[in-house]
Amino acid sequence: MEFLLDYGLFLAKVLTFAVAVIVVLIIAKSAGGKQSQKGELEITNLTEKHKDLVHSMESHLYDEAALKARDKADKKAEKTKAKEAKNEAKKMTDTATLEQSRKPHVFVLDFKGSIDAREVAALREEVTAILAVAKEGDEVLVRLESGGGMVHAYGLASSQLDRIKQAGIPLTAAVDKVAASGGYMMACVADKIVAAPFAVVGSIGVIAQLPNFNKLLKKHDIEFEQLTAGEFKRTLTMFGENTDKAREKFVSELEETHTLFKDFIADHRPSLDLEKVATGEHWFGNQALPLGLIDSIGTSDDYLVSAVKEKDVLGVRYVQRKKLAEKLAGASAEALDRVLLKWISRGQRPIV
Repeated sequence: MEFLLDYGLFLAKVLTFAVAVIVVLIIAKSAGGKQSQKGELEITNLTEKHKDLVHSMESHLYDEAALKARDKADKKAEKTKAKEAKNEAKKMTDTATLEQSRKPHVFVLDFKGSIDAREVAALREEVTAILAVAKEGDEVLVRLESGGGMVHAYGLASSQLDRIKQAGIPLTAAVDKVAASGGYMMACVADKIVAAPFAVVGSIGVIAQLPNFNKLLKKHDIEFEQLTAGEFKRTLTMFGENTDKAREKFVSELEETHTLFKDFIADHRPSLDLEKVATGEHWFGNQALPLGLIDSIGTSDDYLVSAVKEKDVLGVRYVQRKKLAEKLAGASAEALDRVLLKWISRGQRPIV
């Protein structure tokens, strides 16, 4: 028992120190005066990147003379194609004609979500940019990686992906590692979910856990006061004495949130047997396929290698330039995310 008390005090000190560091960084950020610079879009031509990769490999596989002859023929074909494109461009008289002339595209988004889904700020800019130029025949692939987090934050992230669906643009979610809980909430919005064989999906449930130091405070004659207006303004607390009534209210709120989560899943994947999959359990890709949680087994790499054969593939990323204080604050938040995720998932997820 003495060890547990010492450990509790140590944990409280660590949390206090972490909070203090974050507060200092926030103050430093505020003192910086001018806000962050305006972000900008970074566009990566993944089709050209793939071609460069193939050419690099071929240079070690084939005879140099044969490669030179092939490159010469390719350059001649490119010149012919460029000349034809130039002639077509002269005929362009309006925007509609210009749109009809371009090849269909696959726009690739990357979303690696934190607990508070702060990455949604960039996602909304990326989605807005794509919707401004997308036309019939285009599609969007989101490479999704998240173990979930705050309900309201992942609700907003899901809404951003739903904007793509509402615009009538085919949307595919590729899960290479994990899309669980809030991550799966985002994935289920897609028309199609592709997951790697051992990618973790599902976890359609709600969790909340927190330590309570009330007994420890009492032992050291430390009083804790919390004043509220409204019976359920605060239910469970870390430092006060929790009551059975507060626990019941908190559990009822978790159940209500779980019901909303299940309703959301049902709207987007109506064929799912929610009684079977909305238990909070997670599954690996090969297990998730027969359950209907995903649509096919594969990786984002497989999808893109196939896509570059028929369409131009562009990676779209919104980058916001940050000051030093913001970078430090962000690094601290990410470190805290990792600690919390380990704490939440410990004992609940197998490792290999």
